[in-house]
Formats: sequence, C-alpha cells, structure tokens
Amino acid sequence: MSSLVPPFTLETATRKVRLAEDGWNSRDPERVSLVYTPDSRWRNRAEFVNGGAEIVAFLTRKWAKELDYRLIKEIWAYTDDRIAVRFAYEWHDDSGNWFRSYGNENWEFDAAGLMQRRFACINDLPIRESERKYHWPLGRRPDDHPGLTELGL
Repeated sequence: MSSLVPPFTLETATRKVRLAEDGWNSRDPERVSLVYTPDSRWRNRAEFVNGGAEIVAFLTRKWAKELDYRLIKEIWAYTDDRIAVRFAYEWHDDSGNWFRSYGNENWEFDAAGLMQRRFACINDLPIRESERKYHWPLGRRPDDHPGLTELGL
C-alpha cells in the first residue's frame, strides 16, 4: 500500500479517513491527538482549539458528554494535501437522550501526513433510541458494517 502522506491518491485518502474514524471511535484523546501536528489548529462548531494539549482537553470533555459515541466517516473529496469528509455519529447524554450528529470536515496535512488544520461544521438531531443505526460494540466499526451511503445518511 502507498504511504499515507501527501500527495494523496483516492486509495490513500480513503484509508486516511478510515484510520481517523478508527481513532475517534477509540475515544482515547491521547491516541487521537498523535495524528495532529503539535501546533494543529481546529474549528469545531464554534470552538477554536490550538495544539496538542487543547486537543486532548477538548476530546476529554467531548467524550465525557457524548456517551456511547459511535462514528462513521466517509471521504467526500481530496487534493494533494487536503481531504474533505462527511460524517455522522450517534451518542446519548447523561439523561439518556439520543442524538445523531451530522457534519463535514475539511482537513489539511503537512508533508509527514499529520493533520495541521481541521475545520468541522456539525449539527445535532435528537433521535429516539429506536432510530439508532449504529449498534456495534464500542470501538472500531466492523468492516462489514454499512457506511453512511449504505445507511442512507
């Protein structure tokens, strides 16, 4: 397999997206932070995050609030050093209210393949527990589980 550094091909960009999904599904802030540059800049909803320590703090807060988090990402487009993805994740709050959060991300990578910029737009849709579509055990989405397109999302 080709290296997962720019310039991307469809194959390497698609693999990069799946590895990002796998990392976020680990819900391990330290592990996830390792794929970003030390000075990585994010916009996540209306929050601005800068650098590894802020990324870890942000993800720690996120997964303390968004319980039973399960995510699917899908490549939308790519260029030499940028990838655009769409995603949806399901989670519930501490009162048992379920949500499906939909969004788009734009990523920019450095020459080593680390993400240096991440811009995310996300909307939350309240759902009933019976409307959930993601039922795999917490952690990595199984390879045979449908993606966003197959789920009609």
